[in-house]
Amino acid sequence: MEWDSNSDLSDDEAVSFMLNDDDDDAVGPLPFPVLQTAPCGFVVTDAVEPDHPIIYVNAVFEMVTGYRAEEVLGRNCRFLQCRGPFAKRRHPLVDSTVVSEIRRCLDEGVEFQGELLNFRKDGSPLMNRLRLTPIYGEDEITHVIGIQFFTEANIDLGPLPGSTIKESTKSSDRFHSVLSSLNPVPVGDRNVTRGICGILQLSDEVLSLKILARLTPRDIASVGSVCRHLYELTKNEDLWRMVCQNAWGSETTRVLETVPGARRLGWGRLARELTTLEAAAWRKLTVGGAVEPSRCNFSACAVGNRVVLFGGEGVNMQPMNDTFVLDLNSSNPEWQHVQVSSPPPGRWGHTLSCVNGSRLVVFGGCGTQGLLNDVFVLDLDAKPPTWREISGLAPPLPRSWHSSCTLDGTKLIVSGGCADSGVLLSDTFLLDLSMEKPVWREIPVAWTPPSRLGHTLSVYGGRKILMFGGLAKCGALRFRSSDVFTMDLSEEEPCWRCVTGSGLPGLPGTGNPGGIAPPPRLDHVAVSLPGGRILIFGGSVAGLHSASQLYILDPTDEKPTWRILNVPGRPPRFAWGHSTCVVGGTRAIVMGGQTGEEWMLSELHELSLASSVS
Repeated sequence: MEWDSNSDLSDDEAVSFMLNDDDDDAVGPLPFPVLQTAPCGFVVTDAVEPDHPIIYVNAVFEMVTGYRAEEVLGRNCRFLQCRGPFAKRRHPLVDSTVVSEIRRCLDEGVEFQGELLNFRKDGSPLMNRLRLTPIYGEDEITHVIGIQFFTEANIDLGPLPGSTIKESTKSSDRFHSVLSSLNPVPVGDRNVTRGICGILQLSDEVLSLKILARLTPRDIASVGSVCRHLYELTKNEDLWRMVCQNAWGSETTRVLETVPGARRLGWGRLARELTTLEAAAWRKLTVGGAVEPSRCNFSACAVGNRVVLFGGEGVNMQPMNDTFVLDLNSSNPEWQHVQVSSPPPGRWGHTLSCVNGSRLVVFGGCGTQGLLNDVFVLDLDAKPPTWREISGLAPPLPRSWHSSCTLDGTKLIVSGGCADSGVLLSDTFLLDLSMEKPVWREIPVAWTPPSRLGHTLSVYGGRKILMFGGLAKCGALRFRSSDVFTMDLSEEEPCWRCVTGSGLPGLPGTGNPGGIAPPPRLDHVAVSLPGGRILIFGGSVAGLHSASQLYILDPTDEKPTWRILNVPGRPPRFAWGHSTCVVGGTRAIVMGGQTGEEWMLSELHELSLASSVS
């Protein structure tokens, strides 16, 4: 991915043209030579962190090796010495003397050049002519840059168990496709590209507004590596904002504009970091104030850069109905008890969502008199803030531990949950809060996923929703699940579609999920990323699996595949969906470390997705 960065030139494809340009304003030489006689992978590792974790790979690396950036960021590059993603040991044909020499050069901070056998994700071999160059800060090595010239390895190892000859052939074909696409342009005539590509004869305005603005962030990054003219065009911040808005939607870009330091970071850098997740990291936050009395099973959501907490289960299962706010824009964030008028009845096991800017909506839960199906709305910026009950006609059954999300900033969607006598539900309802007299409407479908509670609903692609996990009914039994279902609400007759499944009976079209699926779980966290990807972690996980491992899925892919996302920092031991919210579209705030029956709300964990919030 040829991404722009703080330096003028961010990777090999982008600079190979410019280094040979004899203009007076050409960029000076890099600390290493760049040759484009073969597909050139480009990798950057962090030399300050233990084991040199990868912080950036380019598109050639992804296309040639078959590994996407999300799968390798945070890992050491030695995984290429293992045959396939599930191998635990270096392949015996990899030269151990070369590996030892690499280790010596890294330890001594000197450059390495050599050739090493590597393996694609599908297990097929390739040779890597590798050059490692240390980059120094003021008094230490801060990064190591690796340039990888890949060529086919003349070794026949046969396909990996479980793979097919057809898959290996596809990788080889993709390799040759990449090779042919990277033939260098002669540099003797700096206008040769204009002669080849008539598109450059268009005006900059037409190029930017009519063509480039309609591309995805990844495509824009690649276009910028073609020549100096396109590189300069793709450095324009207004263009990057249009690209992000077209790719992610106006609501997402509006939210991202509220991120502290976003203007300093720039749209190009923000798009890169939210696409590659190269800057993702865990960190711990300590805040002031207190949420008293102590509680659990509350719900939280974000309004701008404020975290709002409502209700919960107090001592002796006492339902709470108070509201607390934590302003993360403050220099010293602390919990504030907000005095509001006409609060809803106390409850726990409810959902709290943000609609239309500063408005919050509460639905359902369990109160003193049992299960609830009422709706209350609060405008946090009103003077004074007042809860107002919405008397929606034809409400769904009272419930708790359901899931909800908001659509278009005006519509509340509620799915599943637990009704009276512990009956699990499988229905999906929509309430349009923009109407003067809102009416609940059940979304009619021919088939519904198995009844469940503790699952998540996420919005992606504008008007599509994704359901994941939960405690699902299977005959007379109930199991934690890792099922994924999607529904497109823009269709005339929306229907649930099964994307991946845990193999429970009765799920049409389920098989083994692509990639390494998250272990079955409920009460987990689901984060919607710009571009449609969904990030899963935390919850109540079956077996001995770690709840802190991050998993990512792109439901827009032709064959959606789960991937593990490795990020630096120390994650929280516990993370629950009802106590986690996404702030500004770039960070997930996990409230409290559960110790026994106490929730420590003075200690938060933050998963930062962009460096602007670090």
